[in-house]
Amino acid sequence: MKNDLALDLKVTRRKAGLTQADCAHLLSVERARISQMERGKRLPTIAEACRLSLIYDRPLDSLLVSVKLPAARELGGRLSSLPTPRTRWISTFNRQQTLSSLAERLLRNEYQEHGDL
Repeated sequence: MKNDLALDLKVTRRKAGLTQADCAHLLSVERARISQMERGKRLPTIAEACRLSLIYDRPLDSLLVSVKLPAARELGGRLSSLPTPRTRWISTFNRQQTLSSLAERLLRNEYQEHGDL
């Protein structure tokens, strides 16, 4: 997960013709921070990922796909073991619809990832 993102960040930066120092300056961080991200030692913050998507002219989702896919798998596993609420009250009115919709989106994304559609 981290290593895929790290490699993607490094390759994308190089394709853009930028140095780590260039990216560090644009992100207002130390060059070591860029190095850590590109070696998989540290994930970018949300703000850094947003800035990188602007710098590289790539959708944010495409930069974070290697982080998002394992998160979706983990979420799918946790969704199947979600406990039933003890009581039914107004704030849980849309609960089942939300959970069903989430399960459908996770399944759809899993199929798209593997090209099974």
